[in-house]
Amino acid sequence: MTGDEAAFGALVRTLRLAAGLTIEGLAEASGVSVRGIGDLERGLRTTPQRRTVAALADGLGLAEAEREQLLAAARAGRDRAYAPAGAHSFPRGIDDFTGRGPEVARLTGWARETARTGPAVMVISGPPGAGKTTLALQTAREVADAFPDGQLVVDLRGTDDAPPEPAELVLEILRALQAADRDLVRAGPQGQPELYRKLLADRRFLLVLDNARDEAQVRPLLPGAGPGMVLVTSRRMLTGLDAVRRLPLGELAPAESTAFLTGLIGADRAGADPAAVAEVADRCGHLPLALRVAGNWLATRTGWPVRRLADRLADEDRRLDALAAGDIRVSAAFELSYQQLTPAAARIFRRLALVPGSDFSPAVAAKLAGQDLFDAEDALEELFEAGLLGTNGGRYRLHDLLWLYARTRLVAEESTTEREAARRELYDWLLETAVVAGRWFEPDYGAPPPDWAGIVDLSSADRAHDWLQAEGLNWLAALRAAAAAGDHATVVEVAEALHWFSDNWVFWGHWHEVYAAGARSARALGDPLTEATQLNYHAWALFTCEGRPHDSIECATQALAAARRADSLSQQAWAHQYLASAYLSLDDFDGSMESDRRAADLFEAAGDHHGAAQSLLGLCNTLNRAGRPTEALASIAAAFVFLDETGDRFEPHIARYTRTALHTIAGDSHARLGDWDAAVDQLRTGLEACDGKPSRIGRLLSELGHVLLSAGRPGEAREAFASLAALGPAGDPARVSDAREQLARLDGV
Repeated sequence: MTGDEAAFGALVRTLRLAAGLTIEGLAEASGVSVRGIGDLERGLRTTPQRRTVAALADGLGLAEAEREQLLAAARAGRDRAYAPAGAHSFPRGIDDFTGRGPEVARLTGWARETARTGPAVMVISGPPGAGKTTLALQTAREVADAFPDGQLVVDLRGTDDAPPEPAELVLEILRALQAADRDLVRAGPQGQPELYRKLLADRRFLLVLDNARDEAQVRPLLPGAGPGMVLVTSRRMLTGLDAVRRLPLGELAPAESTAFLTGLIGADRAGADPAAVAEVADRCGHLPLALRVAGNWLATRTGWPVRRLADRLADEDRRLDALAAGDIRVSAAFELSYQQLTPAAARIFRRLALVPGSDFSPAVAAKLAGQDLFDAEDALEELFEAGLLGTNGGRYRLHDLLWLYARTRLVAEESTTEREAARRELYDWLLETAVVAGRWFEPDYGAPPPDWAGIVDLSSADRAHDWLQAEGLNWLAALRAAAAAGDHATVVEVAEALHWFSDNWVFWGHWHEVYAAGARSARALGDPLTEATQLNYHAWALFTCEGRPHDSIECATQALAAARRADSLSQQAWAHQYLASAYLSLDDFDGSMESDRRAADLFEAAGDHHGAAQSLLGLCNTLNRAGRPTEALASIAAAFVFLDETGDRFEPHIARYTRTALHTIAGDSHARLGDWDAAVDQLRTGLEACDGKPSRIGRLLSELGHVLLSAGRPGEAREAFASLAALGPAGDPARVSDAREQLARLDGV
C-alpha cells in the first residue's frame, strides 16, 4: 500500500471517529456498505468511485474544507492505483520465484506469439495455494517488453462473498487505461463495455485478471480484437470460456520444492539437513503456499533446526494448524473454496477423507455419499472445476493437504456414527465387488450372477481385472479392516475369490499380506481345509511375489500338515507343487522333481486337472533348469497333449496361462541346445498366445531378447528389450532393469 492510499484510508477512519460514528453507523448514514467502508479504511480497496467519496462525505457531515480534503486524498489514491499506459504495476512477492520452468516457457511462448498475432486469453487454473498468481506475475514480468502499451493486474476477488460485478471492473480498468471522463460520461454504463473493447483493441496491452470467480465475471473483460493478451487466474477451470488456452497448475516437483525452501531459509541451513528439508517439502504436499508458509516460519526461527519443523509436520492431526505463519494459514485458503460448494459437493468432499487409497472412482464417491452414480459424478465435476480435485485417466485424486482439510470438515460436521456408517458402507461394497470381480478368474464361477446389481461394469474378465487393479489399495484397506474386526469369513471369502486372479498381477506387492490374513482367519475359523488352502496361497506369494523360498517352504509344509488333517488330496498336491517351486529356486533339482511327481500323483487322484497341468509345467521347468533340455522338451510335448485332451474342462484363461508358460520353457530349452531359430519361434508363439498381462509378457520378452542376442540378431533383440522396458512399473522390476541395461549396451555399440 502506498503512502497516498494509506492516507486516504486513515483519513476516512479519523473523520469517522471524530464524528463519533461506528463503521455500521457510517454505513447507515452514507449508504456505503459496512464491508466497503472497512476495505477502504484498511487499504484493501484504494480506488473509491467519486459517488462513493461524496456519499461518505455526506454521511460524515463534512464541512466544505474537509470534503475537499477527502476528495483530494481519493484522487491521489486513484492516481497511484490506476497505472497509466506503459507503467508496470506489479505487486511485490515474486522476487524469489522458483521452479515452474516448463509452465513459464509455455506461457511466455504463447505471449510472444500473441504479441505478433493477438489477441489471446490464457487461463491458469489450479487448487488453492498452487501459485497461480505468482506464475502469472512472473510471466507478465518476463514478457513485459512485448507489450509496451502497458501491463495491469486486476484482483477480481473471486473468493469474496460479494466479488465486484463486471460493470464495476470494466469501469476500473477504463480509468486505469486513462479513459477521459467525458468519454466515460458520454458512453454511460451501457456503452462502457464497447469503449473498453475499443481501447484494448488499439493497444499492445497485457492484462492480468487475478482470482476470477467464474466465467460470467471474466467474459465481459475479454478483448475481441487487438494485439493484447489477457492472463486469467482462477481456482476454477472456467470451462465455459471459449477460444482460450489453458494451463492447469498442480504442485511443484520435489526438486523444485526443496529449491524453493532452500531459497527461503538459506543454503547453509538447508544443507545441514537435506533429508529434513525434503521431508518438510513432502509434508507440505509440494504446494507452493504451504512451502512458503513453512519457509517463512523457519526463516523467523533461526535457532530452530529444519528437523524440528519436519517432526511437527509429521503429525497429520496437527499438520494444517502447524502450516500457519502470521496471518497466513493454508487451511484458510481451502476454506474459501469449500464455502462456495453446493451442499452435495461439500458432503462428498469431506467424505473423501474416508477413501483409504491415493485415488478413487466415481463409484467409490457414490458409495461414500449415499448417492446414485450420476449425481456423484456431477458433484465430483463440481469439485474438479473448483480446483479441489485432480483427475487422471477417469479417476480422481485429493491432494494430501486437501485430504487433511476434508478430514477436519468431516469431523466438524458429521457425527462419529455417520462417519463410521459411511466407511462401513464403502468397505462392504469394496469387498463384495472384489469377490465378484475375482471370481471371473476362478473355475466354476466366471461372470457375475444374473441377480447381481453392481454400480461398476464387470461384464468381462478384462473389466473385472481393471477394476481390481484400479481399486487395489482401496479394497486392500477394507480387507485389513475386516481382519482387524474379526470378520474372518469375509477375509477368507475375498482371499479365495482372488486366488487365480493373483497370477495376473504378480508384482502388485501385497499378495503376501492378503494370504497371510486369509491363513490367520482360516485358522481362527477352525477349518483345516480352508487353512490348508490359504497357507498354500501364502506359500505361493512368499516364493513368487516376495522371492523368499525358505519362508515359502516353511509355509507349504504347514499347508501340507493342515491338508492331511483335512484329508484333502488336492490341497496336499498344491502344497507339494509350491514346495517344488521353492526347491527349484534353491537349485535343489532332486527335491523339486520329487515334489512335482508327488503333486502330479495327488492331482490325478483328486481329479484336479487344473492342478495337474501346473505340476506338469513345474516338472518341465525343473528338467530344463537342471540342464536336461531334451527331456524337458519331451515333457513339454506331453503337457501340450494333456491340454488338448482335457479341452473344454479347462478354464480358458488357465489354459492360456499354461500354454504361454510352456512356450517360454520350450524357448529356453531350445536355446540351451543352441537351436536359436526354434527358440525364437517358441518365444514368439508364446507372445502371440499370451493374455497380455505384463508379468507374463515381461518374462517372454526378456527370454526373447537374450536368445536373439545369443543368436547374433542385435537389432531384433533391441526391439524386444525396448518393449520390455516400456512396461515400466507394470513389469517385473528386475527384468525391466535388465532390459534397460541391455539397451544401454546395445546403444553404446
